[in-house]
Amino acid sequence: MGGVPVKHHSKGKVGRRRSHHALKKERLFVCKNCGGPKLAHRLCPQCGK
Repeated sequence: MGGVPVKHHSKGKVGRRRSHHALKKERLFVCKNCGGPKLAHRLCPQCGK
């Protein structure tokens, strides 16, 4: 079983820890073959290239 926290963590301390938890926006690229949107280093969902 784990221990019980002894000290209180302030809102600022908790906020600084959680500042890196946000999701990042996906970057879309243009397919050179068909011009459709695709993710980097992935096959194009429209043309398969």
